Amino acid sequence: MSALTLRIAVAAAALFLAEQGLAQEVDHSAMDHSKVDHSQMDHSAMGHDAPPEPTPAAHDHSTMDHAAMGHGMVAEPKTPLPAITDADRAAAFPALTTSHAHHSQWFSKVLVDELETWEADDGRALRWGAQAWVGSDLNRVWLRSGGERVGGVTEAADVELLFGRGISPWWDVVAGVRHDVRPGDGRDYLAVGLIGMAPYKFEVDATAYLGESGQSALRLEAEYEALLGARWVLQPKLEAAFYGKDEPARGIGQGLNTLEAGLRLRYEVRRRFAPYVGVAWERAYGQAARLRRMDGADVSDLHVVAGVRLWF
Repeated sequence: MSALTLRIAVAAAALFLAEQGLAQEVDHSAMDHSKVDHSQMDHSAMGHDAPPEPTPAAHDHSTMDHAAMGHGMVAEPKTPLPAITDADRAAAFPALTTSHAHHSQWFSKVLVDELETWEADDGRALRWGAQAWVGSDLNRVWLRSGGERVGGVTEAADVELLFGRGISPWWDVVAGVRHDVRPGDGRDYLAVGLIGMAPYKFEVDATAYLGESGQSALRLEAEYEALLGARWVLQPKLEAAFYGKDEPARGIGQGLNTLEAGLRLRYEVRRRFAPYVGVAWERAYGQAARLRRMDGADVSDLHVVAGVRLWF
């Protein structure tokens, strides 16, 4: 066999085998996929993992009786509760008594609320205000004093001896006598007043006086202590004095005589000892102001003070 003939035979054989292979391939483009029943297909044989079988629910909440579980409903007691009577209410809420137990033990205190100095026009000035008491929590004896010296001369001074009786946990009624050392000659008054702490912790002292020659007077004091820290205390104070009639010889006018206001900041080195600085303002009104002008004195005065507060 010649070489040409051999080549022709090999080419014919290869062509035949190629045609046989093409005939066995599936023509997927001609397949009708809508007619394929996928439910009958074995996907596990196709190499894909089958999805896990769904597990049945442990509880079917749609059929559960929530009322039996106590949700949203209150189970009726087996034994019905009896109706509440007036005797039950009286036993649960007994009437409260307002009586307080008072101690028979005696106490005492001395307070120097103001002991201060400043530089006045007529020289160094000194002012004091002090009180002391002794007794029980119900009955007390009070001793009070206040005054002012300017340039070594006492311009005003008084002392009071009072008996006090507690009428509530915060208030005492006091009654006694007051003696004015200055201004003018000494003068005595009968005194009655109220001492205590008003709402919001305002300390109040209101005292009325009836003196010789039908003179009457009223003294009102109010102060407050604002804590600015563990040792710093800011104390505003207001004091007013009223008189029933004019007394030119004593520099007293009818109505509002003087009004004093002060603001003091103290540092409590100890609770019993506290130096302070502050400002004090005083003004005379009405006839008292006219009498001061006639004497060439100032109607009002504003000064810076320094002092100490102590108690024992």
